[in-house]
Amino acid sequence: MTTPGGVPRVVLVTGVGRYLGAHLAARLAADPRIDRVIGVDASGPPADLVRVLHGVDLRPIDLRSPGVLRVLVDAQVEAVAHLGVATVADPHGGGRPAMKEHNVIGSLQLLAACQQAPLVNKLVVRSSTAAYGASFRDPAIFTEETEPRAVPRGGFAKDVLDIEGYVRGFRRRRPDVAATVLRFAPFIGSSADTRLLRYFAAPLVPTVFGRDPRLQFVHVDDASEVLLRAVLERHPGTYNVAGQGVLTLSQAVRRAGRIAVPIPEGGLSTLAMAARRTVSLDQLDLFVHGRVVDTTRLVKEFGFEPRSTADAFGEFIAAQRSGALLGPDVVRAAERVILDRIRQVRAARAALEATRD
Repeated sequence: MTTPGGVPRVVLVTGVGRYLGAHLAARLAADPRIDRVIGVDASGPPADLVRVLHGVDLRPIDLRSPGVLRVLVDAQVEAVAHLGVATVADPHGGGRPAMKEHNVIGSLQLLAACQQAPLVNKLVVRSSTAAYGASFRDPAIFTEETEPRAVPRGGFAKDVLDIEGYVRGFRRRRPDVAATVLRFAPFIGSSADTRLLRYFAAPLVPTVFGRDPRLQFVHVDDASEVLLRAVLERHPGTYNVAGQGVLTLSQAVRRAGRIAVPIPEGGLSTLAMAARRTVSLDQLDLFVHGRVVDTTRLVKEFGFEPRSTADAFGEFIAAQRSGALLGPDVVRAAERVILDRIRQVRAARAALEATRD
């Protein structure tokens, strides 16, 4: 049974094949108050994370299979941390349809299993501020009660909206379970490896001409701390998780020592093609419209405030410092590339207008 302080004795963590899930499971396993931590991932963690997961009972289970319910019941699991949500589609693993199947159907099956597991009394779900979408109609600051002003275009944002809907249904069916939804801003930090960080690590950073959106980040270590507290303590509800303050995209590019490549907003498809290996559609919209969230509820309820957006981004820059500053030859070469691209866009637009005439 749960300890008198509310700490669960047996915890199941999904998504241990990725950085955040693996490190949360490892931190839980190191807590002497917890008897057992079960780590679930369909494909199994890579070798570098297996070393981190010392003391974690690893199970290669697909969330869509009935094996999840058996584990919850047989192991007498009391808390579930669901971090097994894919943020981008894997073109080699079935693309967007497979991503949606994994995220939405997998989460639905997990919640159904939790509903039937009598000892589960705590559920923590990783979500994202992408659930708010990104459009020109957005408010200056999103609170947890703000509804999206436009349906998000990206698959990941649509998936987290579906998953949060299933969590609301789960809360109605199991009001005894403390269900926590954490909407994380984009992760950043020296130890994180995300598409967003690869975007800022590129020598040339594609941006939208005339747009300078406000951005927020959360340090990946602070995200891990919030997840840990959500599992060990009892914080039902939905919370925004982000670093205080904002950086505009132009500030972030300059601080990273990179060169912005402005592309006319009418050529958004060109930008998408240029950034498809480093930026998802959700992030592309973010870099056009920006997004800022209020974290008052998190700080008050958890008693923890993540480091600021500027500090988190600064640590990332420090880790990249060896390759961040560009010499004059590189800058001149980059400027030539930028001018060539602008000429190409103008020529394509002129050709299109000529055909219309």
